[in-house]
Amino acid sequence: MPAERAYVPAMPASPAAPALITAEELLRMHIPGKQVELVRGRLVVKEPPGYLHGAIEARLAYELMQYARTHDLGQVLVGDAGFKIATDPDTVRGPDIAFIARERVPEPRPAGYASFAPTLVVEVLSPHDRPGEILAKVGDWLEAGTHLIWVIDPERRLARVYRQDGTESLLEGHDALQGEDVLPGFSCQLAAIL
Repeated sequence: MPAERAYVPAMPASPAAPALITAEELLRMHIPGKQVELVRGRLVVKEPPGYLHGAIEARLAYELMQYARTHDLGQVLVGDAGFKIATDPDTVRGPDIAFIARERVPEPRPAGYASFAPTLVVEVLSPHDRPGEILAKVGDWLEAGTHLIWVIDPERRLARVYRQDGTESLLEGHDALQGEDVLPGFSCQLAAIL
């Protein structure tokens, strides 16, 4: 008498993982009304961040642009300008605001993504941002060589500062964002942009 065997249904073949895309392919993509980044070859699509986010971004970008121009320190970029910060697979991140120190501003300026990390990155949190995703983004920026990162949380009215040396600080509304060694002498009250 043959031994009984349990019936195990055949499992469908797992679908193939989506193909990784490159920074060049991302540059040619257009997804109307969405923000996109490329993280280790995978497309990340997000909703537009909203009014408050845009207002904070504009106020802080204005302060940074005025200061950088007055002191001839470098260039400020806004609007999620893409930076290719890793290859094979490619990672293209778009900070809300980026500052590039004068000696690092490329000439000629690239039409596509710059292949380096900004000196300073500013991320303004949106209601749909998840803490793990933001920390991953901070890690990517630091690993790529960004010296200073400000993550501004409008809902909690605070900011976190991350530095290349691994230190971090928490700022509240009455505290000021400091340019430290990236933008020497720059100071902006957090409450003034919130």
